[in-house]
Amino acid sequence: MPPHVSADRLPAQSPGGGPVDALISQARRLRGEVDAVRRDARGDASDPRDRWERALYDLALHQLNDLDAHLAQLRDGPPPAPAAPSAAPRGSLLSRVGSAEWNLLTDEAAWSGELFRILGRDPAVPPLTLDELPCVVLDEDRPRLTSMVTDCLVDAKPIDGEFRIVRPDGAVRAVHMMGEPVLDADGGTASMWAVLRDVSELRLSQSAVRETRDSLHRHRHRAQTEHRLAVEPQEAALPPWRGFLRLPHRGRPGLDLAAHHLPSSTGTPAGFDWYDALGLPDGGTLLGTGRLTGRGPDATTGAAMLLGALRGMAMAGARPEQLMTWLDQLPAATEQPAAGSAVCCQYRPATRTLTWARAGHPAPLLYRGGTGRMLDAPDGAPLGTVPGASYGQAEETLEPGDLLLLHTDGLAPRCGSPRAGTAAREGRTATAHHLLGLAPRFTAARDAQECVRTVVEEFTGTGREDDACVLVARVTS
Repeated sequence: MPPHVSADRLPAQSPGGGPVDALISQARRLRGEVDAVRRDARGDASDPRDRWERALYDLALHQLNDLDAHLAQLRDGPPPAPAAPSAAPRGSLLSRVGSAEWNLLTDEAAWSGELFRILGRDPAVPPLTLDELPCVVLDEDRPRLTSMVTDCLVDAKPIDGEFRIVRPDGAVRAVHMMGEPVLDADGGTASMWAVLRDVSELRLSQSAVRETRDSLHRHRHRAQTEHRLAVEPQEAALPPWRGFLRLPHRGRPGLDLAAHHLPSSTGTPAGFDWYDALGLPDGGTLLGTGRLTGRGPDATTGAAMLLGALRGMAMAGARPEQLMTWLDQLPAATEQPAAGSAVCCQYRPATRTLTWARAGHPAPLLYRGGTGRMLDAPDGAPLGTVPGASYGQAEETLEPGDLLLLHTDGLAPRCGSPRAGTAAREGRTATAHHLLGLAPRFTAARDAQECVRTVVEEFTGTGREDDACVLVARVTS
């Protein structure tokens, strides 16, 4: 708007604004679509992400409402002359936007009717002069208003800024003010014209967006911290070996070993999954995987204790059935008992004999000649769940090239050991079928590490809710 033209002297647009009407129609159609999506996306009021999305929808609606109002003003022209505030059209689309002009020569002020409503003042009372205007502004915002007005009147700078006002009813509103000096024929400032817009709802929406964004960031940071506290100690407690485990059997390695820990796909794990391999004094090898229920440091401490006991008893010569029986008594002896599951195998390279037992855990899978099968053995109750439980063991003779795979229940979505029930059994069966179907790829693999990599690729991104471990042992001689 040219600085020498007052608001009440702007030419009005002709009815049926052509392109402006088309823009208004598009804005209203978009507003309707956004509102429909917002109503459908109710979400969970306690979820930071859902609050964030609703706040963004509300903000978008406020912005579209403002766009609608400004386009309507562009189409219809300015409101009636400020000198006649009561003549403002009823039902005008131009809500929350008012105008004013302050005459510096006569010290008179003229406001539009909407500005009286924004400031909550009686139209029958004379409008505030520039000197009186600061009396309705919050104390901390008065210097900002004074600086804007001074720059406009003295240096002829446009006004563009925000301040907060206090209405007579005590309500605090945020007002955005845009104005210009009106110059006389000699180039001096004769008056100041301004448009004042109530942006309170917009600022509330923006504040809600900031708060929900910050809440979401805090929620994510807390979840990441919890996951790190759960996973890092777990990974630190897992055996550090990689590749061949060379055993004292005629100077040749007996097994090619590899293992991997797969973190949860959905957040903090609800347990501790472990794997282990240990060379025994008699030339054999201990292989095992398992899971201990619980969260955080308690689960990590319990699992570390269980692994230590398992290794100690195996080094002392305990057989798999004895290991299961003694490990079953261990959780009950702690201050915070926890259930668990495990499978333990002992491999004797001299006879290529595998002896194993399990407690509420998936059975080992054996691959030979391009096919795989699940090993048969007596079932055993999960650790720490049945007082005085007894465990049996089974034997299997292996051949060079055979591949043994141990894994925990966490590979299957919604199936965390040692949970019982139809869903858990179905999940365990589906996981076993999936793993057995990988037999051709295992046969073509160069080593145990490549087999483990195949399992990781197959079970990454499958919606697993728990951590999982997989251990592969291939007989090399």
